[in-house]
Amino acid sequence: MTRNLGLLLLLLFSMLLVACSTGPSARTGGGFTQMGEAHKPLPPPDTTSNGGAYTGVSDYRVGPQDLIEITVFQVPDLSRTVRVNSGGQISLPLIGVVQAGGLTIPELEAAIGKKLSQKYLQDPQVTAFVKEFTSQRVTLEGAVTRPGIYPLTGRTTLLQAIALGGGLDRVADPKGVVIFRQIGGKKMGAVFDVRNIRAGRDEDPLLYGDDVVVVEESGSKTALRRFIEAMPVLSVFTLF
Repeated sequence: MTRNLGLLLLLLFSMLLVACSTGPSARTGGGFTQMGEAHKPLPPPDTTSNGGAYTGVSDYRVGPQDLIEITVFQVPDLSRTVRVNSGGQISLPLIGVVQAGGLTIPELEAAIGKKLSQKYLQDPQVTAFVKEFTSQRVTLEGAVTRPGIYPLTGRTTLLQAIALGGGLDRVADPKGVVIFRQIGGKKMGAVFDVRNIRAGRDEDPLLYGDDVVVVEESGSKTALRRFIEAMPVLSVFTLF
């Protein structure tokens, strides 16, 4: 009887170890949340798709001063890199002015292809790629050397954005950096510790247009400080 009881306890203990090693676990770091084996990146804002504003295949809409690379397959003389003017227009060989502002990349490709097919080419294959997202901007507030609104001229991370603002101010709290983002129609915030990012322990999160980065001051007692202290884990967007 005693031997059977011992075997039963050993079996239960073994099952408990297996459950602990294979069950869901939460881990955070640099903009990623892990639950079990699935990694979930920080969700993009409402102004762009999950592909981000940098892939050329998203819902991103072209804006003034964006730099667009236009390629026409097997017709290199028609390929150009053009800057969108303040009126949202670009100028291309043969077809002249094209209204690009407000269009998605697929819509712009279709508009150019349509104009080319009317007089010059049969079934033209047009590819457009946004090289600089000058119309995309990020706001830096709080304890940075030069707070302000800065254009995103390509893929920009949190550390790169802070560098644009001249770096952290001497009174900044490096573990109290918050990215605010509009997600699902709600204002969300995620707290980051830039010390961990600089040390390579956390990923450096990618920023999107309309993001607001706020660097809290050390020892402050503001509503933002209460939000930071209430966050159970870092790098996860929570309703603000």
